[in-house]
Amino acid sequence: MGSKKLRRTNLSAEICSRLNSHRIETCRDLLSLTPLEVMRVAGVSYSQACQLLKTTSQACAPKMTTALELWRQKTGLYFPTSLAALDRLLQGGLACGTLTEVTGPSGCGKSQLCMMLSVLATLPHSMGGLDRGVLYIDTESAFSAERLVEIAQSRFPDYFSVRERVEEMASRVHLFRELTCRDVQSRLQNLEEDIISCRAGLVVLDSVASVVRKEFDPSLPGNLAHRSNLLGQQAATLKYLAQEFSIPVVLTNQITTNLSDLKPATSFKWNSLEGSSLAAEDSGYVTAALGNTWSHSVNTRLIVQYVDAHCRQIIVAKSPIAAFAVFKYSIQSDGIRLEGDDDQAGPSHQGTDPGLQPIRVRSGFACNLTRGSSAIRNMRGSYS
Repeated sequence: MGSKKLRRTNLSAEICSRLNSHRIETCRDLLSLTPLEVMRVAGVSYSQACQLLKTTSQACAPKMTTALELWRQKTGLYFPTSLAALDRLLQGGLACGTLTEVTGPSGCGKSQLCMMLSVLATLPHSMGGLDRGVLYIDTESAFSAERLVEIAQSRFPDYFSVRERVEEMASRVHLFRELTCRDVQSRLQNLEEDIISCRAGLVVLDSVASVVRKEFDPSLPGNLAHRSNLLGQQAATLKYLAQEFSIPVVLTNQITTNLSDLKPATSFKWNSLEGSSLAAEDSGYVTAALGNTWSHSVNTRLIVQYVDAHCRQIIVAKSPIAAFAVFKYSIQSDGIRLEGDDDQAGPSHQGTDPGLQPIRVRSGFACNLTRGSSAIRNMRGSYS
């Protein structure tokens, strides 16, 4: 809540302008000052400085609510993903006012899901959308405008048969390419104004791990603590924005290999792919990046992983309202599609700590040379 801009409190425009000239823009900036310092930068008396601090504190303090009020507000607090079985399990879709993380190996469709959700957010309410804009922060240069349009036209061919609607949809997806930690942090600090000016109903950060892992080597002294502090600040800012504007925030995460002696609470051979499996005696296994502490910063964690060369799974590994569950899916021209009967989806194995949940990766391909040409044709036709 300290990230709230002073212009959105009850302070006068004149006072905000004076404070801004001293680079005091948020509630946190002002509340870090003493009354004497406020007197100097704002040009007010001691009593007025104390009142400014009191007003600011009240403006950014979390407001008390009751469970009854939250229960009555349930309608409209979920953003449907258009994946019927997943939406039913999540009681309507992605919860507004929370952080949803999608983690998994490269090529599993994390960015595809983000682009599909971006299209859905721009749709009118009558089609299950939010009729709002999208703020898309791309840290991996993975966003594709062509793919965004393809998903829109393939998933809703009748609605997007008119070119003007395609252009309107694309104009409501606001892309920010931020390739360093400094750039990402700066963008998040100004995101509140962007949400208001763009009427954003969805924020996407793809991915939260990319720049952090490139710039912070955890083996160097102090880097791990610095990285944890940075991630904590980013999570706090995004949670505040999600709650303040009652919008869903979607993050993508990468994977890492856990080399500890702790074994996952399952006997499944996780990295299997058409006969190739990880040896049972191996001490390492693949899990979500950024550590167990980060896993507690997100409200919902969806893991995407490989089953074989063509089939993938979405795992609901962490949710305050849904049980652990697994859905098979494929990536088509219209985005993500759940496979099989939508009503036949449920847990296939016991869940573990979401921060240590093992993840299947594509460790290789088993090719039958007698069917080599057909296998290659199938691979060419699939999306990654």
